[in-house]
Amino acid sequence: LKENIKNKKLKFLDMGSGSGYQAQTIINLGVSQKNITLVDINPKALKHLKLIFPKSRVIKSNLFSNIKEKYDIIFFNSPYLPEDKREPKSSRLATTGGRYGGELLNKFLKRAKSFLKKGGKVYIVVSSLTKNINFEGYDKKIMDKKKIFFEELLVYELKDGKNTKI
Repeated sequence: LKENIKNKKLKFLDMGSGSGYQAQTIINLGVSQKNITLVDINPKALKHLKLIFPKSRVIKSNLFSNIKEKYDIIFFNSPYLPEDKREPKSSRLATTGGRYGGELLNKFLKRAKSFLKKGGKVYIVVSSLTKNINFEGYDKKIMDKKKIFFEELLVYELKDGKNTKI
């Protein structure tokens, strides 16, 4: 990430901000809070984000439903695990990406390009457990991999591939 954020004046969108970990990482790289928009659907997360990032815009939104601007970089550490009915409903919002794990991420990918400035990039985290991710229309590159427990996490950099089918 550090190598890809040379211009500190870029506009960032942190989708599904949660605790604000990704935003804090960006700030630690020298990006101003004013250049970061934080988005989440969870009211408790939104309250927390407003407290720790008072100079950032914090928006309640179900993915892009309340987003109007375009951004240079969009991050999304999506809930990616396949549905597990044994998991309490209260924690599924943060962990479950749908029946097979990828449904929420696919909804995000379908619309993300519309919110990118020309030359913009999307960064997503995908688990090896997540099935049926549709990268159609994107040029993709794996930026990092990490094995943890029973899965491997992959960080993808995506660019608008216009007519790219993958």
